[in-house]
Amino acid sequence: MDENVNKHCSDPSQERKSHHSEKVKKNLVTRLNRIEGQIRGIKGMIEKDTYCDDVITQIAATQSALNGVAKILLEGHLKNCVLDRINEGDLEVLDEVLVTIDRLMKK
Repeated sequence: MDENVNKHCSDPSQERKSHHSEKVKKNLVTRLNRIEGQIRGIKGMIEKDTYCDDVITQIAATQSALNGVAKILLEGHLKNCVLDRINEGDLEVLDEVLVTIDRLMKK
């Protein structure tokens, strides 16, 4: 991996950026496009006065899909940015990760 890419995770003078492969980015964008369609579908269901339980089922499916995106992002973050920063002696990243996990678990 290009060492300049890893600098983005730990060098405060650099803008923080992820460094996902093109394959992972394509997967995430595909998932998000599908989620976007699900949201539009839910909006249409509301506009058509669809039975509440059916709408709630679609909302649950959309939340699950968003959780899938978050899981992929978190895995990449842990395996790359967090690991790099720990290897460089930056243990503050652990507190950052705990806050991130807490945010994901609040629902």
